[in-house]
Formats: sequence, C-alpha cells, structure tokens
Amino acid sequence: MALTSVELTPRIGSEIKVDLDTLLSGAVAGEVRDLLTRRGVLIARDLEMTDDQQRTFIKTLGDLRLGTVKKEGDEGLMKVTFDEKENPEYAKFFFGSLLWHMDGTYEEVPPFATVLRPKVLHTRGGNTGFVNTYAAYDDLPEEEKPWLDTLKVVHTMQAALFPAKPNCSPEEFALWCTYPARSHPLVWRHRSGRKSLALSTSGSHVVGMEPTESHDLLQRLMIHTTQDKYLYRHEWRMNDLLMWDNTGTMHRARPFDTESGRMLARFTLNGEEPITAV
Repeated sequence: MALTSVELTPRIGSEIKVDLDTLLSGAVAGEVRDLLTRRGVLIARDLEMTDDQQRTFIKTLGDLRLGTVKKEGDEGLMKVTFDEKENPEYAKFFFGSLLWHMDGTYEEVPPFATVLRPKVLHTRGGNTGFVNTYAAYDDLPEEEKPWLDTLKVVHTMQAALFPAKPNCSPEEFALWCTYPARSHPLVWRHRSGRKSLALSTSGSHVVGMEPTESHDLLQRLMIHTTQDKYLYRHEWRMNDLLMWDNTGTMHRARPFDTESGRMLARFTLNGEEPITAV
C-alpha cells in the first residue's frame, strides 16, 4: 500500500493513510520524513500498535533517542503523564508542556522528531496544539528578517517553567536554576536552506538587547507565530499515531485533570543538525 495523505489545515498537519505493516517495514520511511518536514505534523488513525511496534516504526525514520529510562524493555520510551509513579524523573516538569515550546532548547542539537501514541485519555481537555515556525518566519516583514537573522536568544529552565507555575516554592525555582542556559540563533537556517523561528517559552532574553525591548520582541514573535493560520489542534482518539518535526514547530498540551491518568507513549529521534544562523 502506497502512502497517501490529506492536508488537515492549509499551513500545517496532514493525515496519512497507510497500514501498520507498511509503516513497520520502513518501505515508506523516506516519504514519511519528507512529508513530515514539509507539513510539520502527521497523523495516522485507527492503528492498533504496541510500544515495541511504535519503537520499531520511529527507528525507520532516524536515530532513536535512548534517554535515561533504565527499565528493561523500555528502550527510548517516555511515559508522558503527571503520575510520578509512572515517570518519577520527569512528571514534576510536565506542567511546563502547557506552554508553547520546542523540545531540547538546552542542547546544542535539539531532537529531530517525536512520535506519540495515547495509552490513557481524559474525557475532557488534554488535546495538543502545534504551530508551524517555518510558515511564521516566511510571513514576517521582509525588511525585518535581516535584523532578526542576526539575533541570539538565551534559553533557560526557569524561563520555561515559571510562567506555568508562578507560585512555585523557592526550592523548586532553585532546582530549575541548576539547569544550564543555552544560547541559540533566533532564526534557524536549516541545511535544506529553509528558515524557521527557533522560538520557545524557554527563551529568556535576546543577547545584548535592553531587557524590556527583548521581552517585547519575544512576546510579539510568540503572538505572531501562534496565530490560528499556523495552528493545528489535535483532538486525541485511542489508536492515534502522531508525529511532529520538532525543528520546525512548537507545541503545547491543553489543560486537563492531572489526576485523570492521561498517559501518552513517546519516542523521540536524536537531532541531526544544530541551530545555526545565516
């Protein structure tokens, strides 16, 4: 069966039509990767898949990120849940996922792509939004782009998390401050020649810019990038398989009852190129 697709919005998101055996074989991996980088987010529905099969599929697309999971059989698996029994290492940070972000801004080479599959869903809320940061850059005023291309932004954990939890304890804030800061170009020139905004709530400030001007610029770009015309809203159903290009999108979860047991199985691919300027 060949890969076919239907666009879900004009600027981002496509639903792919393909059977499970074809996905697992890697026969359409090149087509999937190409479509993913062009459309930002891909959805396959009504696929009954195990964790092992999800892992097998994502490995057809690139280099699996192993992370820190130690349990045998869970190679590369992250359980996205607020239940600290299921994810004792990262559950306490997931509230930050309710804000717009890209993953891996603390690394020189951010992850390339992620694949999600629901294990438990809540009856209300918990959907996921994605925005196309390629399209957002393309639509900026042409006279502004050369200046934006020269800017660098410092990304920090406290910038990423404090807006989502302003009533944090001093101990929590101190923990966030132990994570390293990383400076990246604001505009990512990809090896393909395309450009995207390397934008995220983790962006603390623009290097060398007066603080209030830096704040206003980053807020203006965030408001621009999260307009409806760049947005795909995913309403989760069981047996969904969703993948996104982390290098050309931002994403966020919508609020839901954190005691509901909502859980997604997540596998991620290692990055393939650093964020570079023009």
